[in-house]
Amino acid sequence: MNRSNSAALHTDTIKRLSAELGFDHCGIAKARMLDEDARRLEQWLTKGMHGDMGYMERNFDLRVDPTKLVPGARSVVTLLVNHFPAETQRHDGPKIARYAYGQDYHEVIRSKLNELLKRLSVTTGPLQARGFVDSAPVLERSWAVRSGLGWVGKNGNLISRKGGSYFFIAVLILDLDLVYDDPFPTDHCGTCTRCVDNCPTDAILPNKVVDGSRCISYFTIELKELIIPEEMKGRFGDWAFGCDICQEVCPWNRFAEPTKMEAFDPIREVMEFSYSDWEALTEDAFKITFRHSPIKRAGFKGIQRNLRFIRKEES
Repeated sequence: MNRSNSAALHTDTIKRLSAELGFDHCGIAKARMLDEDARRLEQWLTKGMHGDMGYMERNFDLRVDPTKLVPGARSVVTLLVNHFPAETQRHDGPKIARYAYGQDYHEVIRSKLNELLKRLSVTTGPLQARGFVDSAPVLERSWAVRSGLGWVGKNGNLISRKGGSYFFIAVLILDLDLVYDDPFPTDHCGTCTRCVDNCPTDAILPNKVVDGSRCISYFTIELKELIIPEEMKGRFGDWAFGCDICQEVCPWNRFAEPTKMEAFDPIREVMEFSYSDWEALTEDAFKITFRHSPIKRAGFKGIQRNLRFIRKEES
């Protein structure tokens, strides 16, 4: 089999297997240095927009060069998984970002990536490959755009014309020649500024720059200090873990459809807990209830801190 036919066969196999495993979209790009992204990331870091997220500074070279993550890398496969829920929370409790309604996506998607590589190797033979899900130095959104899956909106999220922005992004880097998709050519945000106008902490800046150190998600998840800055008082609304405001107001999310992946079905406590239920939760109960949830990332003390910060005064 010649190189061209082999690339086509392996590409068809990857796209078929990804669909069988529940991935909603699959795009492929040639592995190469991300020069423009490297410049943008360096400027963003220099301005301190990562706040206390020190991991964003580490492994800079790995983030912008896939061959440093997988020696001999030839291709980058980007996969999207829809997590939009069929229902939303009750309205008299603290809000949780939709992506955290169900099981921890790291666990769910990492398992599927491993299975994809296992099945793929039956066709290709031994591979040099690594899969990544948001917890390693990979610029997932950049690869998604280069793979033709969508564009990066003004709120910093990848937006797909086929379903909005409620997607998890996973990446496979392989030492395999494949047939590459065309990069997504255009930006369809136009003159819309709803995400910019509705961000309560003014974290969304011009030119598609998001100041991560001002985002509600940063304060409620990433910030490890026990005190949230007073300047943010009154800006969080009821958000206790993450924030969906910039996605809720995005016109493209009118096309979002409920996820078909059962692992992301909402757990009862997230949907039904009132403020008093959350505040009465013990640390042991928290660890048991949310052991397979993204919410565990904030930790029991972090959630309690967030609740104290946003709690409404007794009328």
